[in-house]
Amino acid sequence: MDYQKQANDFAAKYGVKLEVVNEHYGFHFHDDKQKRYVFEMELSRNGKSYTFAFGQSIANAGEVPTMYDVLACLTKYDVGSFADFCADYGYTDLPLSEYDRISTLYEAVREEFEAVQRLFGDVIEELQEIS
Repeated sequence: MDYQKQANDFAAKYGVKLEVVNEHYGFHFHDDKQKRYVFEMELSRNGKSYTFAFGQSIANAGEVPTMYDVLACLTKYDVGSFADFCADYGYTDLPLSEYDRISTLYEAVREEFEAVQRLFGDVIEELQEIS
């Protein structure tokens, strides 16, 4: 399957626009050990938009993220409660010192899903096929 084509066709069909707002070279994830290109991206559709940081793969250093790169990485399923999130992603039996970090991560994932729902709620099943 041509994944780039699948994402580009989805974007064309539903009027999805993707724009690089800014970029820098640095750490993206909490536990990054190597710097990467981090792009501030804006995804828009039907007069609504979502702006977020996208840490490009270190293997694709310097390449602007494609529509596929971005759509494939979005949170497309409801993560449920904090307890559900911890169970689904292996964050069980957390030491108290990790609770704040995992709670912050959960909130970020939940907020991303809410933005994805706002932009793509009417076509979420088709978006979920892009992975």
